[in-house]
Amino acid sequence: MRYILMMHAARGTTGDYQVSEWSPEDLTAHIGFMQQLNRDLTESGELVSGEGLAPPVQARIVRARREGAPTVTDGPFAESKEFLAGYWIVDVDHAERAYEIAGRVSAAPGPGGAPLDIPLEVRPVNAAPPVDA
Repeated sequence: MRYILMMHAARGTTGDYQVSEWSPEDLTAHIGFMQQLNRDLTESGELVSGEGLAPPVQARIVRARREGAPTVTDGPFAESKEFLAGYWIVDVDHAERAYEIAGRVSAAPGPGGAPLDIPLEVRPVNAAPPVDA
């Protein structure tokens, strides 16, 4: 079964990624942790997809219009101290394995190497119904 693991990161003092305020050594350790996680999930055959996302300031809202091109705006944004920073889609045998992977991500190192305890939302990915041949 496939699950999406959505990592919610805290905003920094500027409203951007909090990691932009970390030391280069702490950021390098954090990125190395994430790269190793992705290698491990690839080797186990569990990683379907995963990406880090650009900061919220680069997000756009797109809405269809009845005529012409859709409208593209830079808001509105929900008031929140956290935002979606990245995700993984994993293909695992049971929910507990998805939770185990999310727990590993949650413990990613932050400043001084301390675990961040990043919140992750874990949700099953719905499969499309079979197409009748």
